[in-house]
Amino acid sequence: MINVVDLFIFHDDVQYTKQDWRSRNLIKTPNGLTWLTIPCGSDEHRLICEVQLVDPSWQLRHWRIIENNYAQAKCFDDYREFFREIYLGTRWESLSDMNQFIVTKIAKEILQVDTKFDDSRNYHLKSKKAERVKELLSKCHGTEYVSGPTAKKYLSEETLAEVGVEITWMDYDLYPEYPQLYPPFQHQVSIIDLLFHVGDRATEYMKSFSKRT
Repeated sequence: MINVVDLFIFHDDVQYTKQDWRSRNLIKTPNGLTWLTIPCGSDEHRLICEVQLVDPSWQLRHWRIIENNYAQAKCFDDYREFFREIYLGTRWESLSDMNQFIVTKIAKEILQVDTKFDDSRNYHLKSKKAERVKELLSKCHGTEYVSGPTAKKYLSEETLAEVGVEITWMDYDLYPEYPQLYPPFQHQVSIIDLLFHVGDRATEYMKSFSKRT
């Protein structure tokens, strides 16, 4: 999604929800898919940008799990220090800060994406749900909004057409498989799985790059 847009805005001043992709992701292990979950507490009466990471012990634990399960991957050594520094070089105290840093760093330094990044907090939004998206698009002068299909629950093409914005729904089907440890192949894993297995050929397996060339 980041690669097909000109501007990607992190929307972190909205309600935090447990068990979503902001605080956990999947990796492959010899025993199948495993969640790596960051402990964020059970309080859902917070914005995403208000979630503080109190206990840093997860950082070393997650890194050791990643290292143990991907050490034999073909390109793991190419990125070992890159990710080791992310996990062990910084004491992460904010979920939002951590996610924004990692996403931006992988996009720019590994995938060489030229998309610009911003934060919704810079736009001082007042609306909620679909109206909030409309307000954000108006303030950033957007003409097209790229969204995951789950947003169809609350956002319609007609809603954004009111402010002259067209919706493009991301299509996550028919991604090619790549050489992956621990068969059978699984698509729904973190991007680190792709990087550790195919290295600088990662973009060959990402549909957005073929569409932009």
